[in-house]
Amino acid sequence: MRDGSRKSRFWLAAAALALSGAAHADEPLTLREAMARARENAGEVVAAGARAEAAEARVRQARGFRLPAVNVSEIYTRTNSAAEAFALKLNKGAFSFPDFVANDPNDPAWLGAAITRVEATFPVFTGGELSARIAQARSAAEAAGKTAGFAADTAALNAAEAYVKVAQAEEYVRLLTASRSTVSAHVELARAYAGEGMLVRSEVLRAEVELARIEDLLSEAEGNVRLASANLAFRLGEGGASRYELAALPPPAPIDGEVSAWLASAADRADLQAARSLLRAGELEARVKGAAFLPKAGLMARYDLVGTRLFGNDSRAGTLMAVLQWNVFAGFSDKAAVAAAKADARAGRADLERFGEGVRLEARQAFEEARTARERHATSLKALEAAREGERIVNERFRSGVVKMLDVLDAATARREAETRELVARAEAQLTGFHLASKAGRRPETLLEER
Repeated sequence: MRDGSRKSRFWLAAAALALSGAAHADEPLTLREAMARARENAGEVVAAGARAEAAEARVRQARGFRLPAVNVSEIYTRTNSAAEAFALKLNKGAFSFPDFVANDPNDPAWLGAAITRVEATFPVFTGGELSARIAQARSAAEAAGKTAGFAADTAALNAAEAYVKVAQAEEYVRLLTASRSTVSAHVELARAYAGEGMLVRSEVLRAEVELARIEDLLSEAEGNVRLASANLAFRLGEGGASRYELAALPPPAPIDGEVSAWLASAADRADLQAARSLLRAGELEARVKGAAFLPKAGLMARYDLVGTRLFGNDSRAGTLMAVLQWNVFAGFSDKAAVAAAKADARAGRADLERFGEGVRLEARQAFEEARTARERHATSLKALEAAREGERIVNERFRSGVVKMLDVLDAATARREAETRELVARAEAQLTGFHLASKAGRRPETLLEER
């Protein structure tokens, strides 16, 4: 009984976890959650993160050149070269003076030997080239990290845009569905009035044409929902066939502050910071190339085990060397390389300055677009209120027999168009706000009001 009780508790716990997971899966997807998913799963974020890891590894690679390099090699040589055969006999400890004088040293027999060699080299001074390369790798890693952050912000922006598009498409479907119901009721009413001789046939036909047009729009809108949902799944790094139940879209957040505040934050935009880091790496190239004019110094230690067979140990020998090398003349190629690196650095500084001006211009343009979009949305709300009131008045006058069915249809069309303009203006206000945050170097989530 005790084992059965344990099994029962286990299955009950498993069922509870499954139910809680199913309940969580059924929760509507919020805009903030969609942006968070994109930051984690979007393909461009994954790729940028991998590039940042590679850049950090290259920093460790550059630092590694400061440490001694140790190589172990196994060399087998078979030769009848007089000098090499003589040296191999000495190294093997097999040299015999009687044999040397008894044979022609200029025509030795074939001789084989194996050398197990352990060799270590250590750079003492490289003219500043090594330290400059390490600094370049650090700057490149900083740039890759900033680029990864910018990729995450861009992925969140793309996810927000896709989310708003889905919400807009779904709401448009709801608007058209409601309009179809309204016009369908008008068609039935027109048919009834026509049967009683209160309406001419042409008005009934006009109502039927309007109903068919709305059904065509509805069919197109439903297709747009499917397409927008696939785009959202793509932006979230999930299957293209995924469909989501979306939470209610929050209202557009107000644009706080003057344009100067947004321009100030744009100066620290992640991609601009990445460009600055890359420029620092480029400016160090002149220092790297200039190291060719300075001497290079290093140490080398070698230890050999020499034998007749591979990995033999007939004799042992060690060597210590200090090397100083100075490139005195290389046909002016080093001088040209330094000049080219300096010119590239000047070009990079000019490009960076222009890039910074472009970033500020983008932020200013995004600020104006966001502000204009919010003004347009406010205007569309007033127009929608007027259209709804106008439709109500026309419907009352129609019931009183003052206006015709065509007037009712025109009023319904005007109301639907006003609803569509308000929907488009609201979505545009949302999107321009997110674009403003991105262009100004801020996380797009900052334009989401806390709820």
